Amino acid sequence: MPVFSYSARAVSGELRTGEIELPTRDAVVGYLRRQRLVPVVVRPKPRDISITIGTGIKTRDVVIFTRQFATMINSGLPLVQSLSILAEQSENKAFKTVIAQVQQDVESGQTLVEAMRRHPKVFTDLYTNMVAAGETGGILDVILNRLAIFLEKNDALGRKIKSAMVYPAVMLFVVIAATTILLWKVVPVFATIFMDAGLALPLPTRVVLALSTFLQNYFLLLLVAIIAAGFALRAYYRTPGGQLAIDRLLLRAPVLGPLLRKSAVSRFTRTLGTLVSSGVSIVEGLEITARTAGNRVIHDAVMTSRASIAGGATISQPLKESGVFPPMVVQMINVGEQTGGLDEMLSKIADFYDDEVDTAVTALTSILEPIMIVVMGVLIGGMVIAMYMPMFDLMDAVQG
Repeated sequence: MPVFSYSARAVSGELRTGEIELPTRDAVVGYLRRQRLVPVVVRPKPRDISITIGTGIKTRDVVIFTRQFATMINSGLPLVQSLSILAEQSENKAFKTVIAQVQQDVESGQTLVEAMRRHPKVFTDLYTNMVAAGETGGILDVILNRLAIFLEKNDALGRKIKSAMVYPAVMLFVVIAATTILLWKVVPVFATIFMDAGLALPLPTRVVLALSTFLQNYFLLLLVAIIAAGFALRAYYRTPGGQLAIDRLLLRAPVLGPLLRKSAVSRFTRTLGTLVSSGVSIVEGLEITARTAGNRVIHDAVMTSRASIAGGATISQPLKESGVFPPMVVQMINVGEQTGGLDEMLSKIADFYDDEVDTAVTALTSILEPIMIVVMGVLIGGMVIAMYMPMFDLMDAVQG
């Protein structure tokens, strides 16, 4: 039986919304009238795809939507009409459906933020809280513009970090693939030659032959062990203690640790600064920021700071005590609190650390590139040399 969503006015003038399961639209209208309600909107409930989408909607789609939405609202276009236009011109089918659902919910009497909160994988807590602040303060267009800028910068930060990881990941894959092929297919050929010749093999050659034999005999077992270790690590990371331990280890890692710390500081300060400047309370802003931190250590430090503020203290002291944030960041936040310009100070810190992330990415790439080349040379070159060492003895035996 189909489900219909409706909005209707009571005798008192109060607008009521809800959902009901009945065979037809007329049956819903009849039911509402029997309840002494005047139907305003009655339509079949659209299929809620908010659980299945998310990966199909890119940040760029949301940024374009947000900017265009802000322009339309600033131009005086009604909310529903703006959403209708944006739904029609969206090239992403999944996003088109989401916008259409938001439009329908707004038409049925819901606020914009209530309609957006039905799609948490598209419109995050940060997004909806800022929209709520914009609706309440009557500055929705200003808030949407701030959101677009924030999303663009946050997306750019993510791309920088991913770009730094691509080259090492590719090189590591090449090293593992090349080593596996040599041990599995090439080395056994040499092993047969050496066995037939009955040569006394040097230690490096015996080590390579032993690795080749192990790989051939226990390849499936090794593969299962690696997959099992991956699943075990993933399960461990899902526990609070495991996530905290791994995230702390990542922050302490050489080269990579400073990059992750700087990106976390940039994300924290920009997110909190955007929320505070948009009228979201500092306590609520810290909670949202903690959930989007991406690192359990940063999350715990921010939540401790939130508890401190709720108790009447400052933000900077618990951040300092956490040992996660650099002293300069703590001091600048402290100055921002004392001067009443916290949002502006947070934005300045975020801009500074965006540049620091750029520098760290360049440094990481410049360090990892020669390291990976040396590792590849040592592994593959070492195996080649180990296989050719007995060949000289074999040639001497043949010539003799």
